[in-house]
Amino acid sequence: MTRTVIAQGTFDILHPGHVHYLEEAATMGDELVVIVARKANVDHKEAPICPATQRRDVVGALEAVDEAMLGHEEDIFVPIETIDPDVIALGHDQHLDDEAIETELERRGIDCEVRRASGREPTDEEELLSTRLIIDRILERRG
Repeated sequence: MTRTVIAQGTFDILHPGHVHYLEEAATMGDELVVIVARKANVDHKEAPICPATQRRDVVGALEAVDEAMLGHEEDIFVPIETIDPDVIALGHDQHLDDEAIETELERRGIDCEVRRASGREPTDEEELLSTRLIIDRILERRG
């Protein structure tokens, strides 16, 4: 029986922190499906710069990812219901509330584990593990 893991996020300007999260999520099961947030669902930070289809395609090109798909525009749990995963892997710094997710999964009859991936420290002072930090550096150097 295949153990399916879902990871989700915005993945705007893919960086080594994203790669670490997705590689670790992949180790939590046999198949990793990544749900890429649509612009309409990103309300906890600035809207993504790159279009959703581009973000999906770049994430889907990573070796650790078996499938990348766009999230539902109105209800982020719709793809989760469709996939019926064994694990939902959250990034170490994602704004999502683990308990609220578990409550909603239970309400919808989805039996899966919610786990947090570990964080990753930069390998040196030049490495950027945040889209916001990448944008800040671009503006600083070229703005």
